Amino acid sequence: MALWRPDKVYFGPAGVPTTVKKGGVVEGVIEVKRLGLDAMEIEFVRKIFLNEKSALEVRSTASQLGVVLTVHAPYYINLNSSEGGKVKASIDRILESARIGFKAGAWSLCFHAGYYGDSGASSVHEVIKSRVKEIVRTLEDEGVEMWIRPETTGKPSQYGTLEEILDISSEVEMVLPVVDFAHIHARGAGAIKQYEDFARILSLIEDRLGRLGLDNMHIHVSGIEYGDKGEIRHLNLAEADLSSELLVKALKEFNVKGVIISESPNLEGDAILLKELYYGAERRKSRRSRSRASRSE
Repeated sequence: MALWRPDKVYFGPAGVPTTVKKGGVVEGVIEVKRLGLDAMEIEFVRKIFLNEKSALEVRSTASQLGVVLTVHAPYYINLNSSEGGKVKASIDRILESARIGFKAGAWSLCFHAGYYGDSGASSVHEVIKSRVKEIVRTLEDEGVEMWIRPETTGKPSQYGTLEEILDISSEVEMVLPVVDFAHIHARGAGAIKQYEDFARILSLIEDRLGRLGLDNMHIHVSGIEYGDKGEIRHLNLAEADLSSELLVKALKEFNVKGVIISESPNLEGDAILLKELYYGAERRKSRRSRSRASRSE
């Protein structure tokens, strides 16, 4: 089975839309389609709650509706822990998220790789890289085909600068980044202020990973509150100082393809906002063209 290749930008929420009052992932996928969105992230943030039967039902529903799925592994992961039991548990959580996500038809798996602790950044990178390689080898042996993606993180105590994530993506097969623009912004105490800041990020991805990096993007977006220690909490885009308009402009300029997941408190609302910003001008142009064509007939 060949990996799915994005042909455009798909938009959706991180988890089941808040408009779903009763139900789980299947109902979430159906609601995503009703809302005019076309992607959803399955959130295993506290536990892996799908079994094989329910995962296959999710896969069937998403396939029928044309909704692209990604997965977020549980938060309780630290591949750099000094405790062997915690490392094993972290690896197991990533593996099981990938196995169930693959059965559900997910294309990409996101996880937070770990913390620096008392170690230097370069040694932490080597430790995490070796454990990610182990994860990739295990999944390859099992025939699980999906992108394994460490995420850019929002606190200086966490492994996951953009440069570190690009390093590990260039060094390990089947690994690509989850680029969380809010996390990059918060980690840099408001580092993304202008169009050039977004463009610099995308240019660096292309320089390090080539077009593969821009043609297979898994992106997280939200507003974010931050302080001296980085990320504090996610905000709706309208309440934040991260410009969704400039982000969309950069994504279009760089001809990005992939999935954009809204992690705002208003999950589906900001996903719809981003999709409208991205495709709205094209749709309005298309409507005007159709209108002119009908008047000339």
